[in-house]
Formats: sequence, structure tokens, C-alpha cells
Amino acid sequence: MIVIVKKKGQSKDAMFRQFTRTSIDENVVEDVKSRMFYKKPSLVRKEKEKERIKKRHQKISPVKKRFFKRRPYA
Repeated sequence: MIVIVKKKGQSKDAMFRQFTRTSIDENVVEDVKSRMFYKKPSLVRKEKEKERIKKRHQKISPVKKRFFKRRPYA
């Protein structure tokens, strides 16, 4: 749960921006959207696997670029 405490001299706009930033950092909107509908356990597993592969690819990609650069022919 997000709690924003008003500090002395803080405007309502600043509090709203802080609330918005905090909610984005904690993925509140994505969590609510994902819980709107029931997902079958098999679908949840497939999505987790897909996300794992995506993260692994992103982690490996810079290494590939560094070692497998195209070299001009001499």
C-alpha cells in the first residue's frame, strides 16, 4: 500500500507527482490489470517462461555484440 505523508510546505501537486511516481515504481497498475481476469495456471507458466527467456536474451545480447562484431575483410 502506498502512503504519502505531506511535508511542511509541500503542495498538492507535488504530493500527487510523488504518489504517481511511487505507484509506477511498485507496478500497481500492472498488478491490477493482471488480476482483472483469471489466468489458467498453464498460461501463467508459459508467460513466466517467456519472460525468463526474454531476460536471458537481454542479458546475453551485449556479450554477443562484443564478441561477434562484424569485421571488415582485409
